Amino acid sequence: MDAIKIGGLTLEFLHSKDDTTGSLDLFRMTVQPNAKVPAPHYHQSWDEAVYGLAGTLVFRIDGTDQAIGPGGSAFIPRGVVHSFRNDSEEPATVLNILTPGVLGPAYFRELADLMAAGGPPDPEKVKAIMTRYGLVPAAG
Repeated sequence: MDAIKIGGLTLEFLHSKDDTTGSLDLFRMTVQPNAKVPAPHYHQSWDEAVYGLAGTLVFRIDGTDQAIGPGGSAFIPRGVVHSFRNDSEEPATVLNILTPGVLGPAYFRELADLMAAGGPPDPEKVKAIMTRYGLVPAAG
């Protein structure tokens, strides 16, 4: 499958809801150093597991920072507010597993199209895309 680029993020779907009959979404995500990342949010209808492949991403899960490096992992239950960032000097890559598979690549493609339009993205449009796909921006 083609890589989906959103600024300093690159996503490569290995499996999606479309080829797993909704069982899971599985994708590799690479985050460049100090890349702009999604706002803190939670998922309405799926759980997420993250497994470190290269570099280190810091996930903030329910208010606690957890550094995920190669071989490290985290579990993010649905409804739990989380975010991530790459504070290092090198790209960081993780494997993301979402169960059940209800998100798929369409969300990321739509967000990539919005970001590619040029200029700073309209926060209301970003929020509308997130909400339509079941990601809820955290209040604050």
